[in-house]
Amino acid sequence: MRMARAGLAAALAVATMLVGCDDQRIKELEEGLSTEVDVRAKFGEPEYIWQEADGSRTLEYNRQPMGARNYMITIGTDGKMSALRQVLAPHNFEKIQPGMSQEQVRRTLGMPAKVVPYQLKQTTEWDWNWIDPPTRQMHFTVVFGPDNRVKNSYSAEKLHDGP
Repeated sequence: MRMARAGLAAALAVATMLVGCDDQRIKELEEGLSTEVDVRAKFGEPEYIWQEADGSRTLEYNRQPMGARNYMITIGTDGKMSALRQVLAPHNFEKIQPGMSQEQVRRTLGMPAKVVPYQLKQTTEWDWNWIDPPTRQMHFTVVFGPDNRVKNSYSAEKLHDGP
């Protein structure tokens, strides 16, 4: 039990450090003024770059599995940051609907913390870690069917394994 608590404390310390660093980086960026070069200087290379219909690009920055946030930072056609969003939140979870593709889900929430295939059930579950303020650790799960389309989704409090 002591080892499990120590592991949990270490994971929380790392997650808190990531949040603190991200908060500082975000404060140093300003919509309409900061450039893509500024964003990359603060956040590094994005996990993925989404091309938008209007010519802008959205840079995906994931903090999974250790963190509890994922960021989507949009760079307008003028090369300036037009939006910075932390996407792991209930208002985005509500957007996940049955029939959506895996790409649509990834584009909405970013890369999951964990992907688990269930061969017998012919489903795959994607999980994201998130925080329900102030400190309740949660996970959001999307269940995909054999056609790689959303069957359902749900959010639940994260249970910690112990001896």
